[in-house]
Amino acid sequence: MNRLFGSSSSKPKPSLADAIASTDLRVDSIEVKIRKLDAELTKYRDQLKKMRDGPGKNAVQQRALRVLKQKKLYESQIAQLQQQSFNMEQASMTTENLRNTMATVDAMKTANKEMKKQYGKIDIDEIEAMHDDMADLLDSANDVQEAMSRTYGVPEEVDEADLEAELEALGNEFEEEEGIPSYLQADATSELPDFVDEAPQKEEAPKERLGEGVV
Repeated sequence: MNRLFGSSSSKPKPSLADAIASTDLRVDSIEVKIRKLDAELTKYRDQLKKMRDGPGKNAVQQRALRVLKQKKLYESQIAQLQQQSFNMEQASMTTENLRNTMATVDAMKTANKEMKKQYGKIDIDEIEAMHDDMADLLDSANDVQEAMSRTYGVPEEVDEADLEAELEALGNEFEEEEGIPSYLQADATSELPDFVDEAPQKEEAPKERLGEGVV
């Protein structure tokens, strides 16, 4: 029955990666053949150098030409296969880029729907009202703090000149406490003597003798 009507093949189709790998294997196998031909050409070249002109040399030369033509054919096949591999790699890269682009677009669409859903739950008027309530609460808190920090028994208006005079008097008291005791500062303009037990004695001026200086 399968021979008459055929059967659907369950074998998966080769991907670009599989095709690239297969092409690279073919290139490698042909390069092996080319290396063998190069070795054979080297042998014929050495023979031709040692042989004289004649039928024998002509026969070796003909074999060398056939090997060289075969090498050129293999090199042409390698060039074609390498070009095919390059084209498939380029197509694979393009396909991968398109796949990544589509995935990015799908992710952006999903994010856009989610953002719309979330923003639909937000009421701007409610947020504005909440900010107004918060501002009122902060003002009330400031009023409470000002009320709690109110002082008692302190005059509302104080003369700055009186404060400066009182501050200067306090400075003078500090200097008196740190320097000479106040009971020794009766006269600030006079200097203290070296000895305080006895008063300093003043020398009397010499009296003029009678009769001296009279003409």
